[in-house]
Amino acid sequence: MPDTTRLLPGRYYHIYHRGNNREAIFREERNYPYFLKLYAKYIEPVAFTYAYCLLSNHFHFAIRVKTEDEQFIWWRWRQTSEVSQTSEVSQREPFEPLDPSWQFGKLFNSYTRAFNRAYHRSGSLFEGRFKRKQVNSLAHFLNLIAYIHQNPVHHGFVQDLADWPYSSWPALQSDTPTHLQRDQLRFWIGSFPSVEAFAAANPVDIASLVEDDWD
Repeated sequence: MPDTTRLLPGRYYHIYHRGNNREAIFREERNYPYFLKLYAKYIEPVAFTYAYCLLSNHFHFAIRVKTEDEQFIWWRWRQTSEVSQTSEVSQREPFEPLDPSWQFGKLFNSYTRAFNRAYHRSGSLFEGRFKRKQVNSLAHFLNLIAYIHQNPVHHGFVQDLADWPYSSWPALQSDTPTHLQRDQLRFWIGSFPSVEAFAAANPVDIASLVEDDWD
C-alpha cells in the first residue's frame, strides 16, 4: 500500500493521484499547462522534480523533497529574482520552511477550485489523499523514471512516447531551459547508449513502486 505519512526532506518519492471515481481531471488541452503552472507555484519551493506524466484521469511525478537549507536557497533566489524584475527593493517576508505535504494539498485544492468553477461542478475532484511511495535505491528510481515516461504508451494513448506532449519527455530530450533536474538525470542514465534506449528498457521491479495500473 502507498505511504500516507508526511514527506521527509532529502527523500525520493513517487507521487501519484487520480480523479474521483476515475473522473477526468484534464478535460481540455488548456488544463494541462494550468496544472503545471500551479505545480511550479506550490511544489518548486519544496521539491526537485525529475519526471512527470499527466494523463486524462491521473498523473505521476518523481521528486526529491528539499531539505530546509535547499528551501532557503530557493527562497533567497526567488527574493533576488523578484527585486531584479521590478527594480524595487520591497519588504521581504522572513524565511519559514514549508511543509511539502501541505504544499501538495494546496496544489490539489487550488486546481480543484479552478476546475469546479470552469466546469460548473462541485465537490471533490481527486480520489482521497494523494499517494506517495518512498524510493530507496537508484535502480528503483530509474525504473520509476522509465515507467512514468512509458505510461501513455502503456495505457494506449499513443504508440510512441515521444508523441505524448504532457510529460517531461520533451524537456528531457531537448536542451531548452527547464525546471526539471535534467542534468542529474542524464548523468544517472549515462550508461545507456541513448535516452531512447533508457526509456525502452524493461522497468523491472516496478510492482514495488506502484499500487496498480492507475487507469
